[in-house]
Amino acid sequence: MLVGPLPTSLLRCTSLVRFRLERNQLQGDISEMGVYPNLVYIDISSNKLFGQLSHSWGECHGLSMLRASENGITGVIPPSIGKLSQLRILDVSSNKLEGHIPPEIGNIMTLFNLSLGNNLLRGSIPQEIASLKNLEYLDLSSNNLSGQLGGSVGQCLKLRLLNLSHNQLNGSIPMELGMLVNLQGLLDLSENSFSSMIPTQLGDLSMLEALNLSHNALSGRIPPSFQRMNSLLYMDVSYNKLEGPVPQSRLFKEAPTEWFVHNTHLCGDGVKNLPPCDHTSSYQKGRKPRAILLAIIPATVTFMLITALATWQCKRKKSKAESGKGLEQVKMFAIWNFDGEDVYKKIIDATKRFSDAHCIGSGGSGSVYRAQLPTGEIFAIKKIHTMEDDKLFHREIDALIHIRHRNIVKLFGYCAAAHQRFLVYEYMDRGSLAKSLQSKETAIELDWTRRLNITKDVANALSYMHHDCFAPIVHRDITTSNILLDMDFSACISDFGLAKILDGDASNCTRLAGTNGYLAPELAYSTRVTEKCDVYSFGVLMLELFMGHHPGDFLSSMANRSTSLEDLLDIRLPFPETEIASEIFKVIVFAVCCIEPNPSYRPTMQQAIMVFSTTERPDDQLDCLQTDIVIPSTWS
Repeated sequence: MLVGPLPTSLLRCTSLVRFRLERNQLQGDISEMGVYPNLVYIDISSNKLFGQLSHSWGECHGLSMLRASENGITGVIPPSIGKLSQLRILDVSSNKLEGHIPPEIGNIMTLFNLSLGNNLLRGSIPQEIASLKNLEYLDLSSNNLSGQLGGSVGQCLKLRLLNLSHNQLNGSIPMELGMLVNLQGLLDLSENSFSSMIPTQLGDLSMLEALNLSHNALSGRIPPSFQRMNSLLYMDVSYNKLEGPVPQSRLFKEAPTEWFVHNTHLCGDGVKNLPPCDHTSSYQKGRKPRAILLAIIPATVTFMLITALATWQCKRKKSKAESGKGLEQVKMFAIWNFDGEDVYKKIIDATKRFSDAHCIGSGGSGSVYRAQLPTGEIFAIKKIHTMEDDKLFHREIDALIHIRHRNIVKLFGYCAAAHQRFLVYEYMDRGSLAKSLQSKETAIELDWTRRLNITKDVANALSYMHHDCFAPIVHRDITTSNILLDMDFSACISDFGLAKILDGDASNCTRLAGTNGYLAPELAYSTRVTEKCDVYSFGVLMLELFMGHHPGDFLSSMANRSTSLEDLLDIRLPFPETEIASEIFKVIVFAVCCIEPNPSYRPTMQQAIMVFSTTERPDDQLDCLQTDIVIPSTWS
């Protein structure tokens, strides 16, 4: 990982053709970038860059890809962008861009992926978007866009994913969206102010796999035409004003409560978690039905809010027994610029149909395989063991599509075929932290500085999950086995099969789950999950990281007693120098606070970030090395 200022020499290098510096910690002003007449590809996403997008970008006439997401870029999107006649991907999501979406974007007839989500854009969606006939991925979510949607988006007939969630759009949902018959990945209109009835034409989206209309002011019935949506896997219409019977299909009959809660009065014969419809009522005559009282559990998740960054392309193909070829109703919910069906075949070939020879790890709910595609790209494939683990499979998807962070393993896609389930992750070269701590050779590679950096990586990810997401997400299984390391020893949190999205209006109670030795003690007598459960696990993890082994036996023998830093540290490494030892002492003291038996006494992960970012004075560094550490009684 590269750290530090962006080299100024790059600003003057007019001969650049391909430029990739994504996922680093580079800092610098990009306002002068853009004078690259030969540039074809640039990716500077996931850094700490700032400044504004220069009008000079419009002079990069051969540019086909511009990715600058997840930075601190301000200002407006320059209208000169519309001059990039070869541009296929424009991704400036997750910045601080303001102003209107320039109508000149409609001039980029080659545009395939337009991702402007998670900014501060305002105004209406320009009608010129209707000109983007090759557009397949449109993400304008999490902005301040307002006004009526109109029918312009419905003219982008190649769209496979459309995400307009978390804006201020109003009026009716245009019936023209029913013309987007190629929509397959997602249609997300949630968290807006759409009103009136759901258009019947949406039932024509026979390839759509996920539909989110939650948190609007929609009224009337869920259209019976939705029964024709044979590919639909998920639908959320919660927090609206809907009433009447839900469509009679298997999907709706087995749907979870969260899809329907907080509506006027929805009912369904044989539908789990909904009251039966009162067929003696006068609903069919236009009057409202009698009230049927049923206690409905408040929603714990707002389902399928996707801020994905790349294209979801996948093709549904029904198996043909007579040909002996093809895939058996493969549903690849892909988040990449590949054909989902093609990638499915390549994954099956790369793993030799999930042969043990390609297995790199196994857990309670699934096994992980290494898959190297013919293109050279390597992915980690988590194959779910049994259909009984289906709930964990969907929970992992639900959690990961909400979050995007450099220290959280990236989900590229998943397969939800009838006969198997697997998830496609980025491949982390060094495997789990637990594996690195096991042998002396790999443990020595994890020197003190790298262990401190791993501490900060995990803290950053947990702080993001607890405090910066739309709702707090609790992982519930923070262990060294679920921390993965890349080639540079950067750490990512993985395995979200037990994750829970907290609902401020609910009790957030759940069954006991997690790994022994990392579970917070209050879970022995309470089923209520909070962020402090992760904080406790984080404390155990940090102690294990610096001790070199799980701290359970040692800490139980030292409960309510003091110990020195030297007695705690991994004996396979030499004792650190004063400055590093001071940093380690600070981390271990914080870790001890994290394992307090009373969760209210534990710090937050935001406080962890603050503590780990401060630097001790030289005098304090010496003092801390002479101070004992007191172990709390939670281990007694």
